[in-house]
Amino acid sequence: MTGDIHGIHHTGVLTRDLDGLERAYASFGFTLSPRSRHLLAGRPGEAPLPGCTANRCALFGGSYIELLGIVEESAPDPWHTKAMADEYEGFRLINLDTGDAEATHRSLASAGLRTSGVLDLERDVDTEEGPRTVRARAVHLEPRSTPEGYVGIAQHLTRRYVHQPRYLSHPNGARGLGAVLIVADDSEFDAITNRYTRILQVAPRREGPLTMLYAAAARLQFVRASDAEEVLPGEPVPASSYLAAMTILVDDVDDARKIVESNGTMTRPTGDGFFISARHAYGASLFFTAS
Repeated sequence: MTGDIHGIHHTGVLTRDLDGLERAYASFGFTLSPRSRHLLAGRPGEAPLPGCTANRCALFGGSYIELLGIVEESAPDPWHTKAMADEYEGFRLINLDTGDAEATHRSLASAGLRTSGVLDLERDVDTEEGPRTVRARAVHLEPRSTPEGYVGIAQHLTRRYVHQPRYLSHPNGARGLGAVLIVADDSEFDAITNRYTRILQVAPRREGPLTMLYAAAARLQFVRASDAEEVLPGEPVPASSYLAAMTILVDDVDDARKIVESNGTMTRPTGDGFFISARHAYGASLFFTAS
């Protein structure tokens, strides 16, 4: 399936406090797209309807970080986002990028993975050409089979309306998502890593406590929960297995760190950059490193 997966489509940080989430990531030096309400389909072939969520995004031209908020509790929830937030809020979603959601769905089924089928998503956005509708298609893996988080593969149908040039320049110099780190309970580690190996069809390799899967621009890292303290010392543990951290590629780590700290967030140095705790980033540990 490696040919179907082009990279990380987006990651998602979920909260019921979208205002606070927006303020935090803006203070880290990210330019955010305007808030946009979701239209979601509950089943394959259904028309998308207004849902309970909205987002703002830190866009990098290829991948993006979605700041996802539940903004109307009484609105329809076809993608079960409220149940996700009831478990815990934070770094809850990862979508890999495909150019053909239907083909990816067939490949996943052939690999023995249960999915939602192909679902449609829409949201209206402002562009320099006027209002436009973002359209995408997504295949979600069965959540009961992905204890680490909500996992999908997504296809842009209107990429240019998402990754608009005016939102791609960030004060912190961010250029993209370098990797996603997943903590897996020791008893679930083999099953979780094997599932991503089947999706990406690449062999894992070890680097210290980390197991790495790299395919095209999709870079996934896994660590056993018993070893997580080596990689994420003192960080919160929201579940037995969980999406733990993102690596942000930036032009200049010193400049990026000055922006973050000048806006009141503590950082700590790492070997090749710096780190923001999940306690300050709404449940997502953030590594910053040079692009």
